[in-house]
Amino acid sequence: MSNYFQYFKQSISTYKLPKKFDYPFYYEPNPIAKLACAEVQEYLNNQTDFVHDFGLQKKHTSTPIGKMFGVLVVQNKIGEIGYLTAVSGKLANTNQHKIFVPPVFDMLNKNGFFLEQEQRLNEINRILKSLESNQTYLLLKEDFIEFELNSKLRIEEKKQLLKLNKKDRKSQRENISLTLSNNELQFFEEDLIKQSLRDKYEFRKLNEEIEIEKKQFLDKIDLFEIEINSLKEERKTKSNSLQNQLFDQYQFLNKFNQKKGLLDIFSNTSFQQPPAAAGECAAPKLLQYAFQNELEPICMAEFWWGDSPKSEIRKHGHYYPACTGKCEPILGHMLQGIELNENLLLTQNSQVEELDILYQDDDLIVINKPEEFLSVPGIEIKDSVYLRIKQLFPLATGPIIVHRLDMSTSGILVLALNKESHKILQQQFIKRKVEKRYIALLDGNITDNEGFINLPLRVDLDDRPRQMVCYEYGKIAQTKYEVIKRKDNKTLIYFYPITGRTHQLRVHASHVLGLNASIIGDDLYGSKANRLHLHAESLEFTHPKTKEIMKFEVDPNFNL
Repeated sequence: MSNYFQYFKQSISTYKLPKKFDYPFYYEPNPIAKLACAEVQEYLNNQTDFVHDFGLQKKHTSTPIGKMFGVLVVQNKIGEIGYLTAVSGKLANTNQHKIFVPPVFDMLNKNGFFLEQEQRLNEINRILKSLESNQTYLLLKEDFIEFELNSKLRIEEKKQLLKLNKKDRKSQRENISLTLSNNELQFFEEDLIKQSLRDKYEFRKLNEEIEIEKKQFLDKIDLFEIEINSLKEERKTKSNSLQNQLFDQYQFLNKFNQKKGLLDIFSNTSFQQPPAAAGECAAPKLLQYAFQNELEPICMAEFWWGDSPKSEIRKHGHYYPACTGKCEPILGHMLQGIELNENLLLTQNSQVEELDILYQDDDLIVINKPEEFLSVPGIEIKDSVYLRIKQLFPLATGPIIVHRLDMSTSGILVLALNKESHKILQQQFIKRKVEKRYIALLDGNITDNEGFINLPLRVDLDDRPRQMVCYEYGKIAQTKYEVIKRKDNKTLIYFYPITGRTHQLRVHASHVLGLNASIIGDDLYGSKANRLHLHAESLEFTHPKTKEIMKFEVDPNFNL
């Protein structure tokens, strides 16, 4: 029997096993998978096998770090149902645990090549840090910068003197030469030429002196930089070699016992090279162990345990799908031959029969977009507001789409039916002359009646389309809010977005540095519900032709 095969602690006779495996990037965990998660969470609450600060206690012994855990319900060769469990990445500085399956490759193996080569890389980094912070080296660089500035000043001063001398010689020729005899004029011209040659010689001499001094500086600096650059080149070579060695070690199985390495898996993706930590997530670990031990996968679930990272949004105890950036290519290979449930994202908008048109004329159209319906065609889903408007108005010209709402967000959209109107309307959005108001129902009690959120956002490259807070590379994202009412630990709220970033209101609501209360039904940053309770309720703009102020309001199909 597998060492990591866990029997359920309670009877599972009433649980109905799914016939198909979960589509791992958008699914609701099966009840039996949730039961497995509950048992793992009970273990995490009571275990004494390792020490790790998840941030759940008031007193922190170290920097709190939350982790993603996963379960895989499986059937063994004799027909028994149990589950495997895993943690993403390392836990408590080790990959070997009592109940969590091992990684595809254990980089922390004391006898392995990784730690040995990492030790050399760490030694290179230590030497580099010492060299780059050497006071003699730093003073040399400072003195060289000052020397360069002074040299430019000296050369410029000399140039100005040469110009003055040349101008003076010209003046002498014009004023004095007329009073001289031919012999005197000859001597006079010869003397002026000598002055000119002397000036040029002195200027050349100055440049030569500066170049000699510059070389002396650079020779001293090079004593450090030759060694620094050599170490950097060695580090780069060793790092690339180590990375390729690691890639070779990550060989993933599927149910047919076919192996495929990371480099091969990611060669046809936009990454081309595997991203950092690819293969270290819980889902690949679980499937790998199942295939290695002839365990049949039945269903899965992944949940976050502990504090959220400062950049991402992870809620303690919430379920999350597998990430798209690192896991989608890997699982594409590992799940071959396993029948999957359909991707619910592809079917959610199938119920939209016709668009709710609020207003239309020759220049524009205003609609009330339903939830779970795209504004523009996606890669897999083509049905969208854009497609429907093109069908309704085949003579429309221009891009049509002026602004967008997230697929899950309902509410007011204005669209242009000709190029001229599109240009004028879009400028109003760009210059922030459009008044927008959203209404949302939040899962939590917001104490302040109003406020301002300023959290810069960028896409999570490892898990598109999720957004993350990033002060280094993120774009400015600003939102005003106003509480409407509170009830049963929920808050109905107005949002006034100043900027229009992707998922801005969803992240600003859910992030710990924002309101720390996710919008109900937010399956990316909170928990699933019947819908995302976010609605573009009000929109005010200027008509592109008549210049009339146009204002539209539509109530949401939810309340508090």
